[in-house]
Amino acid sequence: MITVFKLNIQHQVKMRYQAEVIERRPDGVILLAEWTLPARDFGYTRFEPGDRFTEYYYTDRWFDILEIASADGKLKGWYCDIAEPALIEDSQIRQVDLELDVWVSTEGKTLILDEDEFEASPLSETQRAGARRGLQALLKMLGAREEAFSSLP
Repeated sequence: MITVFKLNIQHQVKMRYQAEVIERRPDGVILLAEWTLPARDFGYTRFEPGDRFTEYYYTDRWFDILEIASADGKLKGWYCDIAEPALIEDSQIRQVDLELDVWVSTEGKTLILDEDEFEASPLSETQRAGARRGLQALLKMLGAREEAFSSLP
């Protein structure tokens, strides 16, 4: 097991949870986690207790990818945080969220979320540039149906 810490830009913990390590890679890690919080409706999807998250974290990319399936295994879609590259250690992952997110439906429809929050956030120029590069790299990965997105039509 590993503890995931999602941090805000002040490096304060926004969310903390346990996950199972599926695979360690030279540039990251793949985890399996379960949604244990109350149900949360976002409008475009709903996270519910028992949902399973296959999570991809990278040490060299400005995003993460969370593939979400219901408790019965039905794919719901992908939630992607534009974030600083993850700091991955043996027992924990720390990642600073940069306020910009992407939702990808099972049909491949893409929603870029929280753009207003991103623009209003007091990010450094390095963080803003990294976030923009991360968003472009993520969209390119999605378009090529690479890695986590390989099951898209």
